[in-house]
Amino acid sequence: MKTKFLSVAVGIVLSATVLSANAQKSYPEGLITMKTNGGGQEIELKEYFRSDSIATIFSAGPAAIKLLSDVNYKFFAVVAEVAAFKVKKAAIYTADEINQALSIAPTFTFAPSTETKQISGFNCKKVVATDAKTKKAYDTWITNDIALPAAVIEKCYANIGGVPIQFSAFQQGPDGALSVAEYTVISVSDQKAPAGTFSIASDFDKISKGQLDAMARGNQ
Repeated sequence: MKTKFLSVAVGIVLSATVLSANAQKSYPEGLITMKTNGGGQEIELKEYFRSDSIATIFSAGPAAIKLLSDVNYKFFAVVAEVAAFKVKKAAIYTADEINQALSIAPTFTFAPSTETKQISGFNCKKVVATDAKTKKAYDTWITNDIALPAAVIEKCYANIGGVPIQFSAFQQGPDGALSVAEYTVISVSDQKAPAGTFSIASDFDKISKGQLDAMARGNQ
C-alpha cells in the first residue's frame, strides 16, 4: 500500500465480508477501504489496485486528492482538485524524490505474539514491529483471512507474515519532517476501479513536488 508519500494521510484496505479463518480469499484486483486521522478529523481512503497500478482517493477539506503509483515505485503523483476554486493540479515526483520518500520508511524486525482479536470482521493477531534504526516498537495487527498482491502492502511490512489491518504508516511532510499516522482497514472487495482512475486527466496542470510542498505550507 502506498500510503507513505502523504503527510496527511495515505495506504491499505480490506473486506466487508466476514471470512472464515480457514478459507483465505485472494484479491488480485479490487478495492481496499481504510480510515485514518488528519488535522483532527477522521479520513476515509479508498485504494483501488490492479496488477500494475494503485490509486488512493480521499478528501482533505474542500480538496479531492488522488495518489497514483505503479507497483515498482517508478512513478508517483499527487492529483488534487478543488472544484470551488477551479483548481486542478497534478504533482509528479522525480525518481530521486520517490527514493527519498521511500528512504524514510523504518526497517522492521517482527515479533509475533499470542494476542488475537477481530477487527473489521477479520481474524487478527498482534505482531510487534520494532524499527532497527530508532528502536521504537509499534503494535501491528495482521490477518491471514485474505491475500493481497505484495506490492499493495507497505514495503516495510513485506515480511510481517500477513496483511496489516491496523498499522502505523510513515510519511514525509512538506517541511521534510517524518510523521506517523495510524490506519485501520475497514473492508476489502473485488470491486474494479472506474474508468480513468489510474490516469491524470488532460485538464490538470502538471507541477513539481516542490511546488506542491509550497502550496501545502501556505495552507498550514
